[in-house]
Amino acid sequence: MNQLKPLPPASQALPLTGLRVVEFTHMVMGPTCGMVLADMGADVIKVEPIEGDRTRHLLGAGAGFFPMFNRNKKSIAIDLHQPEGAVVARQLATSADVVLENFKPGTMAKYALDYPALSRENERLIYVSHKGFLPGPYEHRTALDEVVQMMGGLAYMTGRPGDPLRAGSSVNDIMGGLFGAIGTLGALIQRGITGKGQEVQSALFENNVFLVGQHMLQYAMTGQPAAPMPARISPWAVYDVFTVKNGEQIFLAAVSDAQWLAFCDALGFDDLKLDPRFASNNDRVRARPALLAILRARLADRTAGELAALLEARELPFAPIRRPEELFDDEHLLATGGLADITLPDGARAGQATKAPLFPFTLGGQRLGVRLQPPRLGQHTAELLIELGYSSGQMETLRVNHAIA
Repeated sequence: MNQLKPLPPASQALPLTGLRVVEFTHMVMGPTCGMVLADMGADVIKVEPIEGDRTRHLLGAGAGFFPMFNRNKKSIAIDLHQPEGAVVARQLATSADVVLENFKPGTMAKYALDYPALSRENERLIYVSHKGFLPGPYEHRTALDEVVQMMGGLAYMTGRPGDPLRAGSSVNDIMGGLFGAIGTLGALIQRGITGKGQEVQSALFENNVFLVGQHMLQYAMTGQPAAPMPARISPWAVYDVFTVKNGEQIFLAAVSDAQWLAFCDALGFDDLKLDPRFASNNDRVRARPALLAILRARLADRTAGELAALLEARELPFAPIRRPEELFDDEHLLATGGLADITLPDGARAGQATKAPLFPFTLGGQRLGVRLQPPRLGQHTAELLIELGYSSGQMETLRVNHAIA
């Protein structure tokens, strides 16, 4: 079995080693961009308010945000509302190669931390803004992942007719951060040519529209509006979730005539192979309700494990229906180094060891690993201020004035 291990912490093979990134971000979108750059070796400094990034304290579906999206970063806690704190933040920002932010339009300008202000001090600066919308009629609206999923067609496509449903992950936030990182890498290459930085913008709404672009073009090609995924006309007859023995569920598929024959062979359905109603893919699609009823009845007494073994032996597509927490024990992820050891920084389980998914790509045959644990609030404040030339007395004054923590 191919063993893909994370790059060793001290490796110089990381492509962004030596790049300084200062991150004024919160929630998911901006932190995702910062994590991409951090995992690839950049020195990423996360500027947090005195009380910490709000995602450190979220409950429910937000509880995993901070430890998931903030590894390989340093934390400095600064109160930007205090003039002395804003000065520290500007010193950090002007020392950077890249500045990231994901606040409402106009927020960073209040502290002279916007691109026009910072680029006057450092023309090589690459400034990456993550917003709800790119500049235009919607740009001052407050956006959330769910907001843009609703207005951008994704919730319509995910839910059943009349029941729009958000996707089961922060897809626009995460992908918006990825596009911000892609833009950053492009700007870095251009800076290497011109010597000058630029502003990069990424946005939730435009990201969502990109996601549903295939359905927009489906309409352009056919003249027929795309149906929500649960109600779509499937191009394949066997492409569904089946409830089998003991209430287990498994997804089974046969997306070509060759796969259909192999499917029947694997399961001993010789009669279905010979049934003229199911002779070709399109025949099976036209007869899909009848075919699925037959398959559901015949598979009801088989276990999901038995079916998985039979289909895997024939190289046919299948998938057990799993919950996220079950992936901690996935044999493939464990064998290939897809999960990294991290230590939880906050909450009732602070200090507890767990695992987190790494980015799904390799460089030189290696996964990008964890060099720095998700930081405690202000863990690197003193270290970073010393780098900026602050004395211990000056740092104490900043603390007394509540400008830093």
